[in-house]
Amino acid sequence: MDNRFLDAVKGGLIVSCQALPGEPLYSSFIMARMAVAAKEAGAVGIRANSVVDIQSIRDYVDLPIIGIIKKDYPESEVYITPTMKEIRQVCAAGAEVVAIDATARIRPDGKRLSEVVAEVKKEFPDVLLMADSSTIDDVKNAIEVGFDIIGTTLHGYTKETEMMNISDNDFEFLKDVLAISPLPVIAEGKIGTPEKAAKALALGCHAVVVGGAITRPKQIAESFIEAIKGAL
Repeated sequence: MDNRFLDAVKGGLIVSCQALPGEPLYSSFIMARMAVAAKEAGAVGIRANSVVDIQSIRDYVDLPIIGIIKKDYPESEVYITPTMKEIRQVCAAGAEVVAIDATARIRPDGKRLSEVVAEVKKEFPDVLLMADSSTIDDVKNAIEVGFDIIGTTLHGYTKETEMMNISDNDFEFLKDVLAISPLPVIAEGKIGTPEKAAKALALGCHAVVVGGAITRPKQIAESFIEAIKGAL
């Protein structure tokens, strides 16, 4: 395993700089400037979506990148780097890590997760694979099939975990993941405050990814507006 990425991000904040079509900040230039701001703040890495964003961010900052491509396919709920086509694109764009949906849901191409991991390892032996997981069973399977990093990214975003939060019951899910994983764990998903990020690291996570609470101003503004309405 290439440990340069892991050494670079250990104990630090990775900022997810993403915007989807239709969102106010949807622009590779804006995402690159977000990455610059993250670096200046002290972030140790970036998570980015799409080839153009990865390449644009790479032009502005030298931080390591977790790359993904969000792609919707008919009749599949898997959308984070769902097939080898997207995985190859992320790897070719130069991301040090490619994050992949590691849930038990049916993949668009019908491949088993173990097949995907084996194929990536053969084609791109220097790229690390991060398992975007939602449940403990996902984590166990990801460890078994050969991922390099465990992420909690999809906890709270699948039907099985809908409405759950990584901080529920004093971070019970995260503690369970850390207890069983021999792999580095990167906490991600609904980490909405600095205190939650610090808690995740204090529990033993290798690094923490924060996105919406930092890089989605519309979402941040909406949270303020809802709080104000509730106070009136």
